[in-house]
Amino acid sequence: MSLTAGIDAGTQSVKVVVYDGHARRVVASKSAPLELTSGEDGSREQHPDAWTQAIRQCFANIDSSVRSQIKAIAISGQQHGFVPLDADGEVLAPAKLWCDTSSTAECVEITEAVGGASRCIELAGNPILAGYTASKLPWTRKHRPEAYRRLATILLPHDYLNFWLTGEAFCEYGDASGTGWLDVRRRQWSKEMLRAIDPDRDLSECLPPLVGTAQTFPIRADRAEQLGLSKEIIVATGGGDNMMAAIGTGCVVPGRLVMSLGTSGTLFAYSDTPAVDAAGRWAAFCSSTGGWLPLICTMNCTVATETIAKLFGFSTRDGDSHIAATEPGAGGITLLPFLNGERTPDLPLAKGALTGLTPHNASAANFYRAAMEGATYTLKHGFEAFASAGMQFDHIVLTGGGAGSAAWRQMVADVFNLRVEVPRDVEGAAFGAALQALWSLSNAQGTDLTFADLVDTHVTFDDAHACRPDAERVRAYQEPYQRFLDHLVSVQHIYAA
Repeated sequence: MSLTAGIDAGTQSVKVVVYDGHARRVVASKSAPLELTSGEDGSREQHPDAWTQAIRQCFANIDSSVRSQIKAIAISGQQHGFVPLDADGEVLAPAKLWCDTSSTAECVEITEAVGGASRCIELAGNPILAGYTASKLPWTRKHRPEAYRRLATILLPHDYLNFWLTGEAFCEYGDASGTGWLDVRRRQWSKEMLRAIDPDRDLSECLPPLVGTAQTFPIRADRAEQLGLSKEIIVATGGGDNMMAAIGTGCVVPGRLVMSLGTSGTLFAYSDTPAVDAAGRWAAFCSSTGGWLPLICTMNCTVATETIAKLFGFSTRDGDSHIAATEPGAGGITLLPFLNGERTPDLPLAKGALTGLTPHNASAANFYRAAMEGATYTLKHGFEAFASAGMQFDHIVLTGGGAGSAAWRQMVADVFNLRVEVPRDVEGAAFGAALQALWSLSNAQGTDLTFADLVDTHVTFDDAHACRPDAERVRAYQEPYQRFLDHLVSVQHIYAA
């Protein structure tokens, strides 16, 4: 039996999934929590040592008989983070994460240096947004000058974990798309964007080589020993969490739409050609399967429901009962859930805003519903950019932690007026990484396996969790959604960067 493993290093936890491709089933799944260091200035950081320790913990909790049969591994990692290494490969500072908005001013500086947002899109396919890696470099130059002076290698979180596993520094196109300096059309680093980030230094000297998905790397012998794995394991390129989730949900051919309800909310589709929006309404990313992945990302999803649940002293596990006790519209309460700022729409300095309170609707259940609705409406607002560009879909594939909520699944179906399907393996990113590892292993063994064939064989859906829109609730959400949009317009000028 040959097994593959997918490692998803997210914001709140590290997850490891071990998959038996022959039996088509997950044979082990473990997770370990991660903590986040937050600052009032919008900083969000983690030390890479926490990621590697969590990986060790996960593998230690997997039976040795399973570990011994793993033949290939792939890493899924949170996108956009900045991991600075010195010439000896040592980490110079905590990693600044995707949800870090402390470098908002640097986004403006880079954009002005290039000649405006439209020029950024012309050069790289994307504007420079808070959260992207680009602004984290001048921030580090200003606030951690010694670390920046010693900077020798620029890595993303998943790149760092690949480096930790293999001793090789490399970057793949999907994850590289979120840096702000990859020309996504041509799949190469943009020298002009790099000069705008630092005109006094050739940052290309700090960048790892770009590699395609077909490449694999051997695992370091000491890492294999630490994790209880075979020293013959191959390490696939892996990718960003959205790119791996695309594989894990079958989004590798045109016409498929995926929504991930995680710490952040994402909405993405597959394209055979570069999907660049001149207005920058979505992220024009590369996929990790040879195509492109137009993507809407919000900064606040399950963080909103978790915050409200914690505020009122209950668990999100009990959240569905609160939703059942309320009606669409949350009794008139609207929550703009911008607790971490927001990326779609581009409001990195925004704060959460709660409106519509009366003595009669101020209940824990309505607050919780307002949080879930607000997170869903923000994604709906982003989805309308896809629709206006002529993209058409007949259903949504739902993944991420929020997909475990029956109430949330039905809410998505009703708000979007689309059928919802849920993969049997709901941890789409970790499962997608395991599938990419399987693809790499199969091709290393001489099998000409396409990603389309891979997902058609291994991505299955749970009929019990499928939802169809309810016509009455579809109508019931229209007014609260419009109210959300009205409130959004009213605060945009307040929080414009």
